[in-house]
Amino acid sequence: MPTNPAAPETEPEPSDTRPTSPSSDVPAVSLPAVALPGVPAPAAALARVAAGRAAGALTGPAPVRLGDVVPAPEQVLPDPAGDFTLSADAVLQVSASGRDVAEQLAGWLRPATGFPLPVADTAEGGPLTLTLSPADAAVPSGAVAAAASGPVDHARLGEEGYRLDVTAGGVRITAVTPTGLFHGAQTLRQLLPAPIESPTVIAARWAVPGGTIVDRPRFAYRGAMLDVARHFFPVEDVLRVVDHLARYKLNHLHLHLTDDQGWRIAVDSWPRLAEVGGATEVGGGAGGWFTRDDYRRIVAYAARRHVTVVPEIDLPGHTNAALVAYPELAPGKVAPPPYTGTEVGFSFVDPADERTYAFVADVVGEVAALTPGPWLHLGGDEAFKVPADSYRAFVERAQRLVGATGKTVVGWHQLAPAEHADGRVLQWWGTNGDDPETADAVRRGARLILSPGNHAYLDMKYAPDTPIGNDWAGLIDVRRAYEWDPATHVRGVPAEAVLGVEAPLWTESVTTIAEVEFMLFPRLPAVAELGWSPRETHDWPRFRSRLAAQGPRWTTAGITFHPSPEIPWPPTTPTQIPTQPTPHTTPTP
Repeated sequence: MPTNPAAPETEPEPSDTRPTSPSSDVPAVSLPAVALPGVPAPAAALARVAAGRAAGALTGPAPVRLGDVVPAPEQVLPDPAGDFTLSADAVLQVSASGRDVAEQLAGWLRPATGFPLPVADTAEGGPLTLTLSPADAAVPSGAVAAAASGPVDHARLGEEGYRLDVTAGGVRITAVTPTGLFHGAQTLRQLLPAPIESPTVIAARWAVPGGTIVDRPRFAYRGAMLDVARHFFPVEDVLRVVDHLARYKLNHLHLHLTDDQGWRIAVDSWPRLAEVGGATEVGGGAGGWFTRDDYRRIVAYAARRHVTVVPEIDLPGHTNAALVAYPELAPGKVAPPPYTGTEVGFSFVDPADERTYAFVADVVGEVAALTPGPWLHLGGDEAFKVPADSYRAFVERAQRLVGATGKTVVGWHQLAPAEHADGRVLQWWGTNGDDPETADAVRRGARLILSPGNHAYLDMKYAPDTPIGNDWAGLIDVRRAYEWDPATHVRGVPAEAVLGVEAPLWTESVTTIAEVEFMLFPRLPAVAELGWSPRETHDWPRFRSRLAAQGPRWTTAGITFHPSPEIPWPPTTPTQIPTQPTPHTTPTP
């Protein structure tokens, strides 16, 4: 992570011409809203049960429009006559390969609706049925089917795409893979009214707007990074972040596991890395680390939500915690003192000692064995004290060691001058798109993940008075996070060389899950839309309107977020960062 390069000028903030609410025909929901107006409290529970039973008979348009989804779908074909109302006797019917997605969808919907929503192993449709079927390309009858250009084109949907059809008689999600079904289920979740995020039963008409959505991602790699090295975050916090990524169709979680302030992953062959190197963090806190079982739990939880974990072992710099644990890796063979500050660039492993490469081989081998995904991140940035020739030789050897594990190497773009390794991916975090070294690495075969520091770094402050965060790359409000194009951002790099986007969150000043969420939201959905949605859907006024509708959902779900003044939020939004982490139920695998 960079020190403090010259901060670029920020784009001018747009004038605050706030559009009307995306659902202006429906009153803003004040959340939590569990009591019915005019009903005495002792009778409220019975009244809610009665209201829930009657919800299916209510009339009027669905409170969410078909196009209000974030990220924006590729194709939206509304049918105002096709609204569907979920009722208490609804069944989720699904073919066997999609059952896990159906169980997760039912789990999202049961708490607020109070409906049992059983999951049945069949792909047959019905009048009050949600059908998820990766193999069945049948099209519902009626006007929606006519508007939807015929049968589902599986080749067009690809591995992550889906089609969602809503008629008055039911909802059908069709995809080629369970991943596509999962993304479609997340879209369906957003098409229900905001109170669907409530952890307790709410009396509401659970209406879904009629029509068809056909959707697929623009880029294959869409991710976010959580730095658990500067401040350690326990497993439950990481799982909560996974849920945030999955909600917006991000499919990679990059974990920055090692740095000067702490080593956060147990390595059996080098046990002091975690036991000694993991015992510190910025500010002098107790630190912590993930056991192998902890890490397996994170990986499994993410995989169920179709998120791939990308572990980072930062080398050859950012290694003070490792040198405290094993001084023989240091150039002078003397243990440095533990470091709890925030400076960078002063530490490195000895690139001239064979023990260093035995260490690298052991660590990447063990981490690779615990990681089913294809990527292993080598870091590689800010090794300021390593001579250029030694740095290049180290990186080239380390890349080969990663390749020997069967993984594809990812590294910060400082790896660019090194010899190309098969499949190599560079993560670009610059603030100036004119980068000849990176463009040359692309010509030699590298692909890029785009994380420009002045657009995608979510540890940057929103405004000068933001109480936490950094500002070396400038201030990043929501518009700046949204207004750039990954396909054209680095000059000399063709769009086909861009693997995708990632939003990093470094945690020098971020200490709790509530603060993590405050920095993620509302900017994370902006980056998610850049990664998922077609470029032709990119439209700031429309995006800010769709994003505003997410606020009540976050409030209902207990997600902390920054009430950015550039977004036309409904009236109820949080006004400050809580001093304690947001209470939440421990996620289940």
